[in-house]
Amino acid sequence: MALKLADYKTTVHNDWCPGCGDFGIVNALQMALAEMGIERDKAAIFSGIGCSGKTSHFINTYGIHTLHGRVLTFAQGGKLANPEMTVLAVGGDGDGLGIGAGHFVAAGRRNIDMTYIIFDNGVYGLTKGQASPTLKLGEKTKSLPSPNTNYNVNPIGLAVASGFTFVARAYSYDVRHLKDLIVKAVQHKGLSFLDVLQPCPTYNDLNTRDWYAGEDLAKESIERHSRIYKLEDTHFDPVVHYDDEIDEKLAQALIKSLEWGNKIPTGIFYKNEIISPFATRLTDKIPNYLENPPAKQNISKDGIPTTDVSKILDSMKV
Repeated sequence: MALKLADYKTTVHNDWCPGCGDFGIVNALQMALAEMGIERDKAAIFSGIGCSGKTSHFINTYGIHTLHGRVLTFAQGGKLANPEMTVLAVGGDGDGLGIGAGHFVAAGRRNIDMTYIIFDNGVYGLTKGQASPTLKLGEKTKSLPSPNTNYNVNPIGLAVASGFTFVARAYSYDVRHLKDLIVKAVQHKGLSFLDVLQPCPTYNDLNTRDWYAGEDLAKESIERHSRIYKLEDTHFDPVVHYDDEIDEKLAQALIKSLEWGNKIPTGIFYKNEIISPFATRLTDKIPNYLENPPAKQNISKDGIPTTDVSKILDSMKV
């Protein structure tokens, strides 16, 4: 029997603030899983810490609520242990680009076939609105006693520079577009990254829903328009078709990632399936890896190890 959208919902009470962009992201995730028809026992949602960390409780698949800044390490381990699983990691901008920044860069080098989604609202929402790594230098939200003193991280630029082979941005209030991008990210053969811009109605009074909609532009004598636009509606081509295009497409994505202010691009910035996924590299070292991955092995009997996974562990060293 075909699964429906309702099959991916849980009965866990959701206590996010009204108006939070997290709701749109969870809805888009559920819609994407339903559209792809992924069996619930073949999908796993790994979540980090913060408001977004609760995501794994609201989606009716396997859910793993992990440690602060470590969601990518758990998710990569899950995918390596069972390559047949559809693995999605989710977390906040503070979780993934603050304490988790080192794991973010290391993951890009491996290109494991999974998807990482960052809930990007510029603040640490669960711990009362401190500036996150994506809040711009000099900006002052209502939760800060003084303007932010740190320069911001560029999530798209960092992902491109780190080696992610699918890099995209979405907006949480455009749920259908977000759903479409999640589907494309999951179907991509390699490591996908999706930066989702979202309002935090409680602590970030700068990047609000009205701000993204361009409600303030008239005050600046600028014709009102939504700040959000889609790259697919332009002549932008993010796909690497040949090896000799890689540098050009990387540079193009980096330049486009710097566009901000009155026009903010969403959509796919970079897509490269020429670079081999990590499972292919492992298979070159361990020929029967895909047929006999760790999840299918009896690793112990009566508490005594029965198999050796040292080659897989050694390959993960950096």
